[in-house]
Parts: sequence; C-alpha cells; structure tokens
Amino acid sequence: MKMRFLAVCTALAAATALTGCGRSGDPAGGSQKVTLWLMKGSASEDFIGKFTTSFEREHPGVDLDVRIQEWTGIGDKVNAVLQGRSEEGADVIEVGNTQVAQYIETGGLSELTLEGLREWGSKDWLRGLSDPGSVNGAQYGVPWYAANRVVIYNKDLFANAGIKTTPKTRAEWIQTTQKLDKAGQQGIYLAGQNWYVLAGFIWDEGGELAIETGGRWVGSLDDEKALAGMEFYKQLQGLGNGPKDADEETPPQSEVFAGGQVAQIIAPPGQADAIEAANPALKGKLGYFPIPGKTSDKAGAVFTGGSDLIIPERTRQRKEAVAVITALVSEKWQTELARTMSYVPNKTTLAHVVEGNDGAASMAVGAAMGRATPKSARWAEVEAKNPIKPFMTAVLTGRDPKQAARAASDTISKVLSSDR
Repeated sequence: MKMRFLAVCTALAAATALTGCGRSGDPAGGSQKVTLWLMKGSASEDFIGKFTTSFEREHPGVDLDVRIQEWTGIGDKVNAVLQGRSEEGADVIEVGNTQVAQYIETGGLSELTLEGLREWGSKDWLRGLSDPGSVNGAQYGVPWYAANRVVIYNKDLFANAGIKTTPKTRAEWIQTTQKLDKAGQQGIYLAGQNWYVLAGFIWDEGGELAIETGGRWVGSLDDEKALAGMEFYKQLQGLGNGPKDADEETPPQSEVFAGGQVAQIIAPPGQADAIEAANPALKGKLGYFPIPGKTSDKAGAVFTGGSDLIIPERTRQRKEAVAVITALVSEKWQTELARTMSYVPNKTTLAHVVEGNDGAASMAVGAAMGRATPKSARWAEVEAKNPIKPFMTAVLTGRDPKQAARAASDTISKVLSSDR
C-alpha cells in the first residue's frame, strides 16, 4: 500500500521509455532487456545500483532496466501494462500490497503460486503482505517488504513515572498509560480517527472491517467483536487529549509529540526523524515497543503496509522476470533492503536481520501479527468515503456505538457491492 508515513528516499531517474510490453533479445546479439518498475522511495539509489550490478553479473546476457514510478496515477499505468495498452513495457512491477486485489480483478497478472511454494518460501511470508496478493488459493502478488505501526515513547517521561519496563499486554498498557496521564502531560496522544490503529484492535478481538459472504462484501463494524475493539480504542484514547474529530495528521501527531509532554504515540518508527527534527532535545530519548496484544505471548494485530511484486501475464520475459523476483526476495537482498531502509523483511524467519535497530525490530514483532484491509477490489473506494472515521468520532463523543457502527457498516456494504 502507498504509505504516506514512509520516508521518501532518493531514487534513480526514470530511463527513456521503450515501446511494447516485454522485449525479446537484441537482434544484433546484445543483451536481453528486462524492465523492473519500482516505486519512488521504496529503495535507495545505492540499493538499486548494487542490486542491478549483482543481478547482471549473475545473469550474463540480461540487461536489467530499473525505472522509478510515482505513486500518483500508478494504478492507471499498471492497468495499461496489464491490458496491453501501454507504450511502456514492464516485466516486474512493484505494487502496494492492498492494490493487488484490483489488479487481480482487472486481469492480466501471471500466477506465481508454484514459484512461491518451490522457490520463495511462501509458507513463511508475512500474512499482511501475502493475503492481499492471493485469491482462491492462487498467488499473484509476491511479498517484498513491510512496515507497520509501533508505540513510540518518551524514555524520560517513563523514567520519571517510575516505569522500568514496557507493557506486554493491553491491561499493562492501560495501567502504564494511566500512570503517565497526569496534569500537564498526556499518557498517550491518540487522535480520534486513527482507523488503522482501530483495525488492529478489531482484529485482536476476532472481528473484521468487512466480510465476504455469498460472493458479496458487507461491512461488519456492528459485530460485537468489532465493537469490543472500538471500546478498547475509546478507553486508550481517553488517556490523552487527542482530538475526537480528526485523524493523526490533523495536526501531525509527530509535532504534538515533539512538544515533550506526550508520553506515547502509535506510529511507524520513521516518524522519530520528524520528532527529532522538530525538537532536537529529544534525540536519543525515544524508545519503541510493539503494540501490545491481549496476552503476553503475542503482540497486537497491526495493519501491514508495504509492497508486493507482480509479473504481467503479457511479458515475453517471464523466466527472467521470475529470476528478478527470486533475487529480490532472497535472504541477501531482503537483509540489504531491510537494513538500508529500516523495513521489515517479507518473512517471519528473517525478522532477526533487523536486530539492533530498535524501531525496525519492534515493527518486525508486530508484523508477525500483521493484517491487511479486506481483499475487495473496491476497498480503495471505501477509504475515499471512509465511513469508519465518523463512526469513531460518534462513539468517542457519546453516541450509541451499535447504531453508529450499523450506519458505517451499511455505507461500507453499499460501496463494496454497488455496480461500477
């Protein structure tokens, strides 16, 4: 998924466009070109350069052409390639994990189930990356990297409150936050409409944002399990002064935290950079821990953002495209990418490669419990309307939770089931 909270890194400039989808070898006997589309900010220029050099060295006769794409308008560009309408070619394309469903519906993706099982270790993939890339047991999107939210905390405020260990369960988290919430200081800053955080609490309770039944998607926020997740959100949100009618960007929660009187926020670790830039006095005073679960044996569920890799069915270089993915998801390059970009690798078995990076290591613990939004091709339209946000505000301001949830669920159902 496009993640606005991921830091944007310098990327290679796009090369001159070539015509056609997939290319055969140079008629003069030169290198065979394979085109890889990567999204701006997903990998550093240094990573791309080293990967390209290594891949071409290990695959003589293959010229890897890496082209950087902007997130804005990428859906139309990818669909044009998949449908054979593009003047640009692509053999491997990076896409947001929650975008894969719409491309599966459009058609034109190469199925990669067998390669996943035989070569890429799909049994160990992060669920939040792999689930959105599959339908009816067939895999089309291959997990590449992940990122998710953790709790960022002010070490000084924890120490001043006599708190020596970070909480491991929801109950401990509430107790800790209550100790931190006192005059002039917020135990946690949690905006009322941070629906990604709410989703994790709902999943922890066994609920869903929407479910598929009889071939149709319906909203399920009015289910008792989903309502229990909202009740926990309300309890936690009340231990600070976050606005009940705004999301985490209004105002940016990193700026609020930088004021020095907020003990915790829930955010990707990358927001620490913005906090320290706004208040250099906090440098070295920020800590991280995974969002606690209901029990201490596993972390809380989190929304997983990140990217999958797809291969257009129309490519004439499928063998080479598979080789590119094989390299990108190898332990060597997963380690390089994770350490360079502070991402979570695509497998639970590779979580150890970010040990020593407190923020990334905390993300990796949470990522093992990661989930993604419903696999409907129309979920993006739900987010555009986003009835979840006013539902949250309604509950936080005292309206009947069941009634507010039913109204939001009805809107979700209408969007997901309406004709295009």
